[in-house]
Amino acid sequence: MSTDFNNSAIEANANEQTAQLKTAADLYHYLDDLFEQDADSDTLFAGGYLRGLSSLVATDFGDENQALTAKLVESITAKISQSKSELTPQDYAIVTNFWLLVQTKIAN
Repeated sequence: MSTDFNNSAIEANANEQTAQLKTAADLYHYLDDLFEQDADSDTLFAGGYLRGLSSLVATDFGDENQALTAKLVESITAKISQSKSELTPQDYAIVTNFWLLVQTKIAN
């Protein structure tokens, strides 16, 4: 990861798609698409990490067609918080900030 955290680059990548995320499948598709775009390395790292965590958490709630409920989002957030000890402070900030931006795309 680069030593200079570039929140504006992550924000630009997170805002490229305008569709609201309604299901776990929508979230997975959004995160997988980051690898097809010209995303920076911080965004790719955060997207891949978040993809893994969200898949892990979502299995406790149902299949990929399940709605992105507040409870599911809270559980993903909690899992990210728990991962703080396995990430560097910079990587934790990158993942956390990217997740905050992704949450703005989740349909309420």
